Amino acid sequence: MKNIRNFCIIAHIDHGKSTLADRLLEHTDTIKITEGQMLDDMDLEKERGITIKSHAIQMEYVYEGEKYILNLIDTPGHVDFSYEVSRSIAACEGALLVVDATQGVQAQTISNLYMAIDHNLEIIPVINKIDMPSAMPDEVEDEIIDLIGCERTDIIRASGKTGEGVDEILEAVVRRIPHPTGDSDAPLQALIFDSVFNSFRGIIAYFKIENGSIRKGDKVKFFNTGMEYDADEVGVLKMDMVPRDTLRTGEVGYIISGIKDAKEVKVGDTITHVDKPCLEAISGFQEVKPMVFAGVYPIDPVDYENLRSSLEKLQLNDASLTFSPESSVALGFGFRCGFLGLLHMEIVQERLDREFNMDVITTVPNVSYMVYDKQGNVKEVHNPSGLPDPTMIDHIEEPYIKASIITTSNYIGPIMTLCLDKRGELIKQEFVSGNRVELHFMLPLAEIVIDFYDKLKSISKGYASFDYHVDGFRPSRLAKLDILLNGEPVDALSALAHQDNAVVLGRRMCEKLKDLIPRQQFDIAIQAAIGSKIVARETIKCVRKDVTAKCYGGDVSRKRKLLEKQKRGKKRMKQIGNVEVPQKAFLAVLKLD
Repeated sequence: MKNIRNFCIIAHIDHGKSTLADRLLEHTDTIKITEGQMLDDMDLEKERGITIKSHAIQMEYVYEGEKYILNLIDTPGHVDFSYEVSRSIAACEGALLVVDATQGVQAQTISNLYMAIDHNLEIIPVINKIDMPSAMPDEVEDEIIDLIGCERTDIIRASGKTGEGVDEILEAVVRRIPHPTGDSDAPLQALIFDSVFNSFRGIIAYFKIENGSIRKGDKVKFFNTGMEYDADEVGVLKMDMVPRDTLRTGEVGYIISGIKDAKEVKVGDTITHVDKPCLEAISGFQEVKPMVFAGVYPIDPVDYENLRSSLEKLQLNDASLTFSPESSVALGFGFRCGFLGLLHMEIVQERLDREFNMDVITTVPNVSYMVYDKQGNVKEVHNPSGLPDPTMIDHIEEPYIKASIITTSNYIGPIMTLCLDKRGELIKQEFVSGNRVELHFMLPLAEIVIDFYDKLKSISKGYASFDYHVDGFRPSRLAKLDILLNGEPVDALSALAHQDNAVVLGRRMCEKLKDLIPRQQFDIAIQAAIGSKIVARETIKCVRKDVTAKCYGGDVSRKRKLLEKQKRGKKRMKQIGNVEVPQKAFLAVLKLD
């Protein structure tokens, strides 16, 4: 056990941690790099240059004549996957803190660093990309010293591109990161930090053993789900999986036990033996809760069953995706899907298109609300149409987030204006170093799910970095906005909005629909209503025929008689006619922002 080192790499998006990981693998002769980003193997990961799934790999390194086993757990960098990052950190004793020499410390670097410090990890600071012409290693060193209070000599300068400093990093991992501690004779306790789906072998869980040992053929139990399995195969993770008979305390490996259902393997769960179980699970386990919800509908209703099977297959690879069937008058049958965040939603849409050739319409994303009725019962609502009668509601709570934004002092004004417009509250602001400021805000999650990130990037010219974590629910003054066509509510267009913004939103939706709904033989009234109160109205005038054309001369009463007859016909038509909302009108309203 004293020759094992488990470590992860934490960094902001695009600070070069996957490239650095490849250099470490190359230097320890684990793999031959044939093309860029060997660990990020999904097409989407390579194109976008982001890590979507965490990866684990074992390296062997000889230092001062002794052989060491280094287990590297590569973590996703995006804020949507922060729970996965926290479980990867919990499986390690040390972390490389990678900071880009051209950009300095960013918001996510700080949030992941605090997570690592909470788990008592040994931090090794690394400045990456020092070969870049725009690198500022001295300034970035000052920022790191301010942040973690280390010595200047502790910071390693490296370049993932040229391989400079990689040997120093490997030596530091061996010298500075402690070996795992645990009791090899105690009952088995192993932390699951990731799982992948294999179409031949089922779900494969990756774990790190905290105490005890596991052998091939053991009967094991997953603590939080209570499910029991046979360990058909256990082994270690190189570039491929290498089977072993036994894995002991401190080792990182995988288990294959023929699990077919992704819901049975939960990241953060504990594996133990059936006959000699551990008394308690490893702390920190949470059910992954989706934060953003959107309806996903097939463009052609015939594809409904195909969409269901595509989502089921996708869920095997991505356990944090949830979905349930729903129907809408405007869009037909589809699914209400829950995502971790906006990036997660975008990736799921992209994967549905690429891997399953599914063309889908995604409705405007919203969040879940807690609705309290007057009897004191609580109901979780993901969709405005699921709200109970307004007279029964006591109050509604919406999710809030704690956001941290790091930017240069030139952009403080516009960023504060943006956050305050989104109903944010400034908690504090502090200078990180030089002219860089960290702003802390409390914001409603509903306000950031549509366009907040894009606006933040454009007003700060790309210089602001944003990170958030969910901070519970708070009571809020929310109103359900209904859109009525000729007095009939259209369920798919209803929205939950803050009372201060609801009237403006209603007006804008009515104006947009007036331009897009085709004219009929009768007048169409488009109304926005909050409860029973109409707050905005537009009228689409009917297509008229000139019925008085045949009257030339004569008494005016003859014209009046013809017009009255036409009016009665229009009234009768209005009673039996119905208005179809065309698809493009529907999509345009969703893109109001």
